[in-house]
Amino acid sequence: MLQQQLRGTGVALVTPFTTQGAIDWTGLERLIDHVIGGGVNYVVTLGTTGETPTLSSDEKLDLIKFTFEKVNKRVPVVVGVGDYNTRDVVKRLETCPLDEAAAVLSVAPYYSKPTQEGIFQHYKAIAAASPKPVILYNVPARTGRNMTAETTIRLANEVDNIIAMKEASGDMVQCMQIIRDKPEGFLVISGDDAIAMPQIACGMDGVISVAANYFAKDMSAMVKASLEGNYEEARRFHYKMLQAFDLMFAENNPAGIKAFLHAAGLMENEFRLPVVPVTDGLYGKIKSFLGSY
Repeated sequence: MLQQQLRGTGVALVTPFTTQGAIDWTGLERLIDHVIGGGVNYVVTLGTTGETPTLSSDEKLDLIKFTFEKVNKRVPVVVGVGDYNTRDVVKRLETCPLDEAAAVLSVAPYYSKPTQEGIFQHYKAIAAASPKPVILYNVPARTGRNMTAETTIRLANEVDNIIAMKEASGDMVQCMQIIRDKPEGFLVISGDDAIAMPQIACGMDGVISVAANYFAKDMSAMVKASLEGNYEEARRFHYKMLQAFDLMFAENNPAGIKAFLHAAGLMENEFRLPVVPVTDGLYGKIKSFLGSY
C-alpha cells in the first residue's frame, strides 16, 4: 500500500520566508494547496530544498505540524530527517512528531565523506530507530560522497525498514544497476527533474521533484504518462519544461525555484544566508520564459 502511495510525483517543498526572515506560514499554506491542486501524489517537508540547514529545531517541529495540518490527509507526507551526525538523527527520530508521516527521507551523511561501510552502518542505525519506513537519499553533488549501487542494494536487502531510494547522482548507469538488482517492492525514485522521464523509462517509480513546486500539474502529468508507458505524451511535457529545468538550477537550488514562485506571485523571493536570490539577469530570463510558457 505505502509503495503505491509513493509511486508517482512527490514534491520537495520550499520554505517561504517573509521579508523579515520569519517563516511565511500563509505562503506555505498557499504552496501546499497549489501543489496538491496540481495533482502531486505526495509532499516532502524538511528536504534540502526547504533550506533545512538554516532552520532551528523549533522551526522544524513547527513545519512538520503545520504541514500535517494543512495537507489534512489529502496526500501522504514524507518528512526529511537527515544529518552527518548519526546519533543526532537517531535522537531526532525518537522525538519528531511522525505519527502522521508516511515515511522518512534521510539524506546520506555529508561533509565527513564516510566509506561505503560507514554509509551502510549510518542507515542501518537510522532504520532501527525510525518509527516510519525510511527512504534513502543519494545526492553526491551536495554530500561529497556517492552511495554506490552495491551499498544501496545491500541496504535494500538487509534492512527491512528501508523501502525506497531517492537517487540524485545523475549517473544513469548506476541508476540502472539499482533498478536491475533491487528486491521486489523496493522503490527507486528520481531526484533529478530533467532526467526523470528517461529514468522512469528505465524502470524508476517516479520523482521527488523541485520543479513541481511551480509546475505541479505538468510534472504530475509527465510522470503519470511515463509510468503508464505513454511516452509520446510524456515527451510533450518533458520538452515543454526542459528550459525551465535549466533556468531553475542555473545558479542555486532553491534560489531558482523560488524565483519562479515569486514571479508567479506565490511567495516572497526571500532566503536565509548563505542562500541569496538569483541574479537579476537570470530572474529576467525566468520571467520571460513564464511569459511565453
